[in-house]
Amino acid sequence: MDIGMKSVRKLRVHWPIGAGSLRRLVEGDLEVLKADPGLSSLFDTLESCPDLGDFGNYRHVFESSLGFEGFTASAGANPTFGRADERTFSPTFVLTTYLDADLSEEAVSRLVERMIEVHPWEVPVIELSGPVRVSTAASVRPALGRAS
Repeated sequence: MDIGMKSVRKLRVHWPIGAGSLRRLVEGDLEVLKADPGLSSLFDTLESCPDLGDFGNYRHVFESSLGFEGFTASAGANPTFGRADERTFSPTFVLTTYLDADLSEEAVSRLVERMIEVHPWEVPVIELSGPVRVSTAASVRPALGRAS
């Protein structure tokens, strides 16, 4: 098997979830990814954008983690969660996916705008990295535990 390296950019989206969804995910209940309306919207968007998470034979590739966001909304803010001038903590689902580093800036802007459109926060936390390199198999190999 030949291992190659592919130049990509990371797109990381911090997505608020309810305490119940967080609890279910921690317990390993992955059905919440479909049942939670916000997460379902996030995944529908991921799947509607073919440039996100494209690894050839594998599409819609992503990694995720759970955490918390903290913020204090100013008096002029219109927070979806919490109140102005009050420290707020929100359970958060963090999704990281990838896009080809050679994708045009116009196409990248459309992808980020699409994520902003479906995000519930007034000011979403969406990170876009510069080019990084990730491994890619130059030839198909059997999955671990399978005979070749």
